[in-house]
Amino acid sequence: MDTNRNIIARLRERIPTFECVEGCHDCCGPVTTSSEEMSRLPVKSDAEHEAALEHLNCVHLGPKGCTVYDERPLICRLFGTTPRMPCPNDRRPEEMIDPKTEQQIHHYIATTRQVLV
Repeated sequence: MDTNRNIIARLRERIPTFECVEGCHDCCGPVTTSSEEMSRLPVKSDAEHEAALEHLNCVHLGPKGCTVYDERPLICRLFGTTPRMPCPNDRRPEEMIDPKTEQQIHHYIATTRQVLV
């Protein structure tokens, strides 16, 4: 039986990567993620969450970008890899994500309890 941890690992491996524009955080707004993914991230205080939401930022966005980049949720990894969620700076991987993997990611998101990052 696949655990959520295994599903996330398998999906992460299938998401193509690309180089972002240095200093950009145009796709780093508040997002929801699964409880499993959230458990991998540092706990932030209510005040930190409120301050981030006030500016429509992710609570894990720091002065130099994402502070949890290696553990960022699936939804964050998907940005820029699919025409449905394009990079605002026209960056993209050499090959976009395959539709089956994208569908599996959206299915995972739709079938797991989502919490605000």
